[in-house]
Amino acid sequence: MRIVVLAGGIGGARFLRGLKKAAPDADITVIGNTGDDIHLFGLKVCPDLDTVMYTLGGGINEEQGWGRSDETFHLKQELAEYGVEPQWFGLGDRDFATHIVRSQMLGAGYPLSAVTEALCDRWQPGVRLIPMSDDRIETHVAVDIDGERRAIHFQEYWVRLRASVPAHAVVPVGAEQSKPAPGVLEALSEADVILFPPSNPVVSIGTILAVPGIREAIADAGVPVVGLSPIVGDAPVRGMADKVLAAVGVESSAAAVAEHYGSGLLDGWLVDEVDAAAVERVEAAGIRCRAVPLMMTDLDAAARMAREALTFAEEVRTV
Repeated sequence: MRIVVLAGGIGGARFLRGLKKAAPDADITVIGNTGDDIHLFGLKVCPDLDTVMYTLGGGINEEQGWGRSDETFHLKQELAEYGVEPQWFGLGDRDFATHIVRSQMLGAGYPLSAVTEALCDRWQPGVRLIPMSDDRIETHVAVDIDGERRAIHFQEYWVRLRASVPAHAVVPVGAEQSKPAPGVLEALSEADVILFPPSNPVVSIGTILAVPGIREAIADAGVPVVGLSPIVGDAPVRGMADKVLAAVGVESSAAAVAEHYGSGLLDGWLVDEVDAAAVERVEAAGIRCRAVPLMMTDLDAAARMAREALTFAEEVRTV
């Protein structure tokens, strides 16, 4: 079975770990979000790609879901002593090594997709991880600060401000001029099933879909496309997805997110059991829907979710 998964960071990575357990013999390709990418201290940092790579490769900080395990922060402390900004973004010493290697390879002329493949040679994540694009794309958020409307990098909004001020717009800068990375469209055209894990629908999966050609390739793939709601009981399972959903005019509910993707993209949508009442609304929008447990409390729970998604995909295929 050839499975393609669009993935952001923590939620996508943990779902992928469950998917690998649920379908150990599957050929899994992950199209990773790069809209969260940021340049810090002269280095290219790819938070979502690294979270997937570390999680599946056994190097993730399990408690926080991002960054390296057994991490130290001596370099960050030294930079702070020099007064170097930003001090709000916590890169650890082990993590710095990844960004140094990536930046050196990019500086030598290698595209991000080739660099990601080289980094994965060390981590052996057990999936093919491809960035959505080799082109530079960075998600910016329009906010009001000190009475002035300004655009800031998504990382500053998410990490430094903790989404504490309303977002008025979310813009994947550079997406319109970008093209999919090598292998992205091919993977979608050859897939047996395409999955949207419970990642942020605006700044993770939404940013991937903003790359010209990707949304169209999914819609034209002719295979089941099944998503899992990141909203449970009208609140994000993790993070602050409700803040960016509001910025694009979407209510924070499992049904509204399905409608946001649309029946032209989704064939099936899984909601949590607490949102069973949303099934009728989703199906009225032309998307088959089912209520199942959607809390990734551990690896076994993530694997059960993945199996539910694959089973649902087969049911959708036969209709």
